[in-house]
Amino acid sequence: MKKVLVTGGAGFIGGNFVQYMVKKYPEYHIFNLDALTYAGDLTKHREIEKRSNYTFVHTDITKSLEIHKLFEKEQFDYVVHFAAESHVDRSIREPEVFITTNILGTQILLEAAKRIEVQKFVHISTDEVYGELDFDPSTFFTEETPLQPNSPYSASKASSDLLVRSYFETFGLPVNITRCSNNYGPYHFPEKLIPLAISHVLKDQPVPVYGDGKNIRDWLHVADHCSAIDLVLHKGELGEVYNIGGHNEQSNLDVVRTILNALGKTEELIQYVPDRLGHDRRYAIDPSKLEKLGWKPMYRFDSGIQQTVQWYLENRDWWEHILKRQRQPKPDLEPISK
Repeated sequence: MKKVLVTGGAGFIGGNFVQYMVKKYPEYHIFNLDALTYAGDLTKHREIEKRSNYTFVHTDITKSLEIHKLFEKEQFDYVVHFAAESHVDRSIREPEVFITTNILGTQILLEAAKRIEVQKFVHISTDEVYGELDFDPSTFFTEETPLQPNSPYSASKASSDLLVRSYFETFGLPVNITRCSNNYGPYHFPEKLIPLAISHVLKDQPVPVYGDGKNIRDWLHVADHCSAIDLVLHKGELGEVYNIGGHNEQSNLDVVRTILNALGKTEELIQYVPDRLGHDRRYAIDPSKLEKLGWKPMYRFDSGIQQTVQWYLENRDWWEHILKRQRQPKPDLEPISK
């Protein structure tokens, strides 16, 4: 039985990936490692928590001694590394936390993986490391696009990407790096744009939109992201970077309007707020390199967002519970004083 360590498996994308892997590969043992910070939630795993091929490990990737002991004990075959601080606004307020978790934590995992000679280390990154694109619809991020991060968050992710690359080039550690566009879907933490908008609309509260709302993102359903990572894990060429995007460019304003329409509300709930610092105008992914491995997204945005809205309607207890225990998180659209 192969052992797969998934870091950050109590978060949004990592949590969906844990469920995907536990169900798809009963012959694998999936270890979910998470520090359970404010965005970590284990209630999403109630369906799988008693399965024999699932184990939760409560620790922090920055705790070097604990990480090395765990790797020596379990002798993992694969590591899929999601764990990261990922909220851009938070990185502007508290950049040191992002440096510690995203850079130091990644280096500790790489060193532990090197020592036990894992078969593959897949590092989950973001299209934000590329910086921003103009509004020319013919331009896209490719794997050859230079890294030009514009926020402390994206800078910390770019730094961790380079560390992963260095462990391949210097030590021969078998790695892949994936860089995805914006994800959406079930179990998305309520500070992010889509779940925040849904929760506010359901309560008839104003939905904050940064600036003019014309910032464009390429939206990727989390289920499509999981299948892409699965493919890279098993078929990705060692040392390669793979971009993962859904061909679903939408402005923030259009996303909010779609949610309002789906829930039968008017645009009177839209509240424009001052733009955030360093707000990139457009991201768009060219996933053709990954598509050559045989991957295609299942979801178009129009159907995926309808499914997502329905999920939040049917699982209101989950996100209301998250909001109640929320202490310090701020909405992803909250303005920052300049």
